[in-house]
Amino acid sequence: MINILYCGDRNIEDGLIISVLSLLKNATEELNILVMTLSHDEILPVTKETVRYLDLLAKEANPENRVSLIDATELFLKQIPAANMETRFTPCCMLRLYADQIPDMPERILYLDNDVVCRRDFGDFYHQEMENEELAGVLDYYGSWFFRRNLFHRDYLNSGVLLLNMKKIRETGLFQRCRSLCETKKMFMPDQSAINKLAEHKKICNRQYNDQRRFHEDTVMQHFSTTFRFFPRVRTLTVKPWEVEKVHSVLKLHEYDDLLAEYIGVKAGMQSAAKEAAC
Repeated sequence: MINILYCGDRNIEDGLIISVLSLLKNATEELNILVMTLSHDEILPVTKETVRYLDLLAKEANPENRVSLIDATELFLKQIPAANMETRFTPCCMLRLYADQIPDMPERILYLDNDVVCRRDFGDFYHQEMENEELAGVLDYYGSWFFRRNLFHRDYLNSGVLLLNMKKIRETGLFQRCRSLCETKKMFMPDQSAINKLAEHKKICNRQYNDQRRFHEDTVMQHFSTTFRFFPRVRTLTVKPWEVEKVHSVLKLHEYDDLLAEYIGVKAGMQSAAKEAAC
């Protein structure tokens, strides 16, 4: 079995659908997909209806698959990341830091951002040796050059794809210390910064397991993160997989056309089911 974790509010649902569909298309093992969400002030949680629909799709691919929703509101309210509540990164970005407090959380779990698309089977990445590491991931394409503790060693990981050893994380108290830091210190990309600052046992993996800059022929997981473009002028570029027209026109990427067509069909089916339920 492969355990997957997503975290976020209702705004992640489009990406969640695409990412889950990509897993179902490429995984060769049973999937246990967990979605952590919260409801707080103006933050709306991922809907039960969306998770229920994804669970049905998952079981069509493999009857042993399952998609479950976890409401982490109470845990979040007990330890609010107060110093980072007003940053451009929503509080839901920090939800993964509460995973060690979830009852029955699997000892090994693969965390994915909702803008990560799976292209190939990732079983080798999931099942790698992790006895002594808290987590495994890929160097951040930009941040690893600028944010590092050792001048001569790049070790700053991108947190969009992280293989978590929950047993080790509980032993070292990593997530507890990360939550405490987010409570008191304002940071750029708070959860990613906290993890990189405090993790002492991390494993650096090959680029293809979190391809952040562009698609390659050996890409296993493509992360549609913000990148820089330098011509004809310096600028940032952000295109998400659910922005189908931009994926084609801006990124000139057609690798996922079948997947995106399936996503459009699933969205239509969900909207139709919602209308029927409302009648």
